Amino acid sequence: MDNTQRFTDRVDTYVKYRPSYPEEAIDYLYDTVGLGADGEIADVGAGTGKFTRLLLERGSVVHAVEPNDAMRAAAEQALGGTPGFRAVPGSAENTLLPDGSVDHIVCAQAFHWFDREKAKAEFKRILKPGGKVALIWNSRLTHGTPFLEAYDKLLRTYGIDYEKVGHKNISEDGLAKFFQPAAMRVARFPSGQLLDFEALAGRMLSSSYVPQPGHPSYEPMIAGLRNIHDRCNDKGLVSFDYETEVFWGEL
Repeated sequence: MDNTQRFTDRVDTYVKYRPSYPEEAIDYLYDTVGLGADGEIADVGAGTGKFTRLLLERGSVVHAVEPNDAMRAAAEQALGGTPGFRAVPGSAENTLLPDGSVDHIVCAQAFHWFDREKAKAEFKRILKPGGKVALIWNSRLTHGTPFLEAYDKLLRTYGIDYEKVGHKNISEDGLAKFFQPAAMRVARFPSGQLLDFEALAGRMLSSSYVPQPGHPSYEPMIAGLRNIHDRCNDKGLVSFDYETEVFWGEL
């Protein structure tokens, strides 16, 4: 499947059930990385605009670069008319932005889909001198509680190409190579969601590697999810825990 089209039929669940990002991580981008309220930022792989919204709230001009028409339309519906919002039908490898036009680049929950060599060349083209690139993920924890471990096992059992496309297949050393010869810096922040069963199922179905209704694995997967929720919930809720990771530097 063309990676740019993987979420076309999951936009509604993505918008409704995917988490936002912790305020501490956004503070870090502005206070330490150097993003500014008076700057222009390319949010590459902006998707439905979850991260774009947080940058706009800080006053930045944001070029939300997203090749998937359905996801970009969701961002335009949510953020259209917001001061500073610009939707761009480009990709990481061809952003459609002018040379030296942005102060910084962010990629939230997206970099693992890019052609890294082509994206690096494109990022260097559109960045102003001294501009930073920040790669951000809400990394789902897979160990530490019975729920987290059972949920990951469920995905490994029923996920269509879970092992292949998960962003965890990019090591920290691999990310550091993207920034070379410059140094890469790293920061991490705890985050999470409390989910009832409906929200938990929606969160799972927002992932591109999860089978959808009509697939032979869908019904047994949902039954397994129900069993996990029944065993692990506290007053109807399970804690879906993340570590928000920020990898950043110059190119």
